[in-house]
Amino acid sequence: MPNTDSKPNTVGWSQIKWRKVMKAVFKLQKRIYQASQNGDKRKVRKLQKTLLRSYYAKLLAVRKVSQDNQGKITAGVDGVKSLSPKQRFELVGQLKLKDKAKPVRRVWIPKANGEKRPLGIPTMYDRAMQALVKAALEPEWEARFEGNSYGFRPGRGCHDAIEAIFRQIRYKSKFVLDADIQKCFDQINQEALIKKLNTFPSVNRQIKAWLKAGVLMNGELFPTETGTPQGGVISPLLANIALHGMEMLITSKIKGASLIRYADDLVVLHENLEKVIKAKEILEEWLKGMGLELKPSKTRIVHTLLEHENQKAGFDFLGFNIRQYPVGKYQSGRNTNGEILGFKTLIKPSKEKVLIHYRKLAEQIDRDNASPQAALIKHLNPMVRGWSNYYRSVCSKETYSKLSHLLFQKLQRWAYRRHPNKSKTWVSNKYWHHIGQNTWTFAQKISKEDKYIKLYTHLETAIIRHIKVKGTKSPYDGDSTYWGTRMGKHPDLTPRIAQLLKQQKGKCKICGFYFDDESVIEIDHILPKSLGGKDTYDNLQLLHRHCHHTKTTSDGSRTGTHESLKGEEPYEVKVSRTVLKTSRRGDTSA
Repeated sequence: MPNTDSKPNTVGWSQIKWRKVMKAVFKLQKRIYQASQNGDKRKVRKLQKTLLRSYYAKLLAVRKVSQDNQGKITAGVDGVKSLSPKQRFELVGQLKLKDKAKPVRRVWIPKANGEKRPLGIPTMYDRAMQALVKAALEPEWEARFEGNSYGFRPGRGCHDAIEAIFRQIRYKSKFVLDADIQKCFDQINQEALIKKLNTFPSVNRQIKAWLKAGVLMNGELFPTETGTPQGGVISPLLANIALHGMEMLITSKIKGASLIRYADDLVVLHENLEKVIKAKEILEEWLKGMGLELKPSKTRIVHTLLEHENQKAGFDFLGFNIRQYPVGKYQSGRNTNGEILGFKTLIKPSKEKVLIHYRKLAEQIDRDNASPQAALIKHLNPMVRGWSNYYRSVCSKETYSKLSHLLFQKLQRWAYRRHPNKSKTWVSNKYWHHIGQNTWTFAQKISKEDKYIKLYTHLETAIIRHIKVKGTKSPYDGDSTYWGTRMGKHPDLTPRIAQLLKQQKGKCKICGFYFDDESVIEIDHILPKSLGGKDTYDNLQLLHRHCHHTKTTSDGSRTGTHESLKGEEPYEVKVSRTVLKTSRRGDTSA
């Protein structure tokens, strides 16, 4: 067993040998995963206690919440945020399991439908402690979680869930229970959750303290008798534990049924309507034991192909529309025996998400009605690229074509408005140029050598099918070859990041450690642009955010251009300022 309790002999936070730290902690996590797979609970508990005492694990927990996490500049009720290296070391020394916790600070986050969801912000200490406990518990539960659970789990995402649904219906049309659990995070029965968690007493007491800590809002403390506060590092894991067992329940009681779940959104598929209705009743009864229920307004039974009881065919899930269309023999899909099915299965961006995306583009253009063309392009490019990358794994070309046309029309109105006394030909020649094979490229010339900054259009995104994660595989299984190569195939990646991942074999150039699902990856110029470096592949490398910070402060550059994996908008910042991470799930608004 690696010695993870010794303190590294370093002179500062940035000089810690992070590769050694990460390897030691991951080795412990892999052993926890394997022991859980083998059903050796005694060994699991022993290894978890070792990890919770580990100085290296505490270092990683503090780095996650104080450097990598987007909320590092957001304070809890104690007002502590943006920790200095000295404060990080002090926090590492303070981390210890207790039976107390400070209340969370309540803020409200607007949702796409106009509603607001509560977000609880723990103190920096509680966030670090939650990250530490999660590091110990997650490998155990990753070995136990069901194969068709995809939300808030390492190495899994929305596209895996969509691909799983496609595989269930590609050869046979089925009835679908499209359901959503009402206020899942807020209504979970805490006592039932603690009982299901079934870990050792000190961790039980600590988790119970977090659940019962209460919410501080407008200076008044409100008790929390149910639920897990959204915003906590450990909350998604606890929610997945609470919902674990649904797939096994349905598949064991209803032959031929399949359940696919992403967090609190789920679908049950079966070719028999009565079986789907029965599945709904079974789920409602099972959820009562966890204090939960299905949301009536978002729960319905539909058919993938035919209209049934005046309901439209198909359904929306995670921002995608999934539907089967009756077609003739020349367009029909075929089964594994080559027999004609009479329909084809198409998955497209949902109409709601397309409309939301176009409105955001239009609003951005309206805000930039007096901005230079280059500024407008800089604002639009990450929006177009990010949304297109999310939907590039499905049948999106028709949608891309429509959006490109609408965007072109909106940009024409933007250009004509700026020059009311000029002819349309003059305006077109000023803002649109012949670049490559495209004679209508919205671009601005930036040098005499015919260099342009151009608008990225939806149609430039190639359709690349997503490869679903294998079965119940987990990053904790130690298959570094599988997980290292898989990162470059993720739909959310830009071609540039995917190419660099392939060149670097999935590893960070500074620490040499593999990028995992929670890594915030940033593009770095090996020779800074301020010192004459070029924006070419041979001068680019991928780094962890924390590695990028360290390198940028020592390479003599004043600014760094950052391009994040989980939010691809390029932006320049001063080294002394905090680099923010832009998170997105599908629509960037899906």
